[in-house]
Formats: sequence, structure tokens, C-alpha cells
Amino acid sequence: MRRIDARSLRGLAHPLRMRILEAIELDGPATSSTLATRLGENTGTISWHLRLLADHGYLEEDPDRGTKRERWWRIPQRTVLDPSEFLDDPETRRALDVYLRDLVERYYDRVRAYVDEDWPGEWQQAAALSDWRDLHLTPAQLHNLNEEISAVIDRYTDAEPADGSTAGSTAGSTAGAERVIVQLQSFPRRS
Repeated sequence: MRRIDARSLRGLAHPLRMRILEAIELDGPATSSTLATRLGENTGTISWHLRLLADHGYLEEDPDRGTKRERWWRIPQRTVLDPSEFLDDPETRRALDVYLRDLVERYYDRVRAYVDEDWPGEWQQAAALSDWRDLHLTPAQLHNLNEEISAVIDRYTDAEPADGSTAGSTAGSTAGAERVIVQLQSFPRRS
């Protein structure tokens, strides 16, 4: 796991670069051509942003795929961002604001897409759009809560689906497993 520093945050804080990174996170390694088609951009623009993301350590070439003419890109490792590290740097603070605002918009878009789709009852019953408004926590307690939830998610991320299908199965497979996104927003609220 790699911590995001000020330089790499400024390199990431661009809406198209964030969309590129998200597309690879969600769908796996890709080429500039497949990303250009998926994101509605031209290949040259996508290629430039891919190289910039690689320069900042967010992507790397996938040596097991492609040829010299067709470069595949993948995410080398998870990254962690601690916003408190950038509070005293105005230039990085602006990049942090761009990053966080775009992230919130993408989270909203994902939830909206789920609500707009027609899922069978078993999936609607299994899914959750919940919030808990009556917690009173210290910063340390909130941190611990997030760490515990993250550990639970990690257990499910690394596990094979309970129905015996493989983690790489495609959506809609007869085995019954679908790709799932878990979003959790936890933050303090002023009265």
C-alpha cells in the first residue's frame, strides 16, 4: 500500500485522470483505445493521461498483456490518502479539494445508477442504502470504526464467493455472484 504524497495528489487531481483510474479499478487492465471508447475521449488524450498517472505511481504497464504497439495498463498497488497531511499547503489543498469533490460526485453517480437500474428482489433486499445519525464519537473512535469496517471488507474482497463461483466470473453468471461496490461515508456533522 502506498501513501499519496503532495506531488502525486496534484498529478491525480484531474477529472479525466480520476475517471481513467476508476475505469481500470472497476474493470481491470485496459489499453488507451479501450479507455478512449469507454470514456468518450480520443486515444491521444487518454495515452497522455495514462503516462502521467504512471509517472505518479498510480498505474504501470502490464507486461503479461499486449505488444509494443498495444500497451496495457494496470494498478500496481492500493493507495491511501490522509487529507490532514495537506491542510497547511494551499496549492496541495486546492488539488485535494478537486480530488474529494470529484470523488463525492462519482460516489453519488454510482448510487444513482443502482437506484435507476431494475434489480431482482433478492438483490434489492441484499443491498443497503443506510445511514446512522445518532452516533457520538471521538476522532479516535471514528478512526477505529472505519478500520474495523475496512477489515471486514478486506475479508470479503479476498474471499471466493460463497456459492462456489470464481472471483473473476462475469456479471450475470449462472453462479449467482455479481460485482458489488461498497461505499461508506463517515464524517462529523456540525449541529
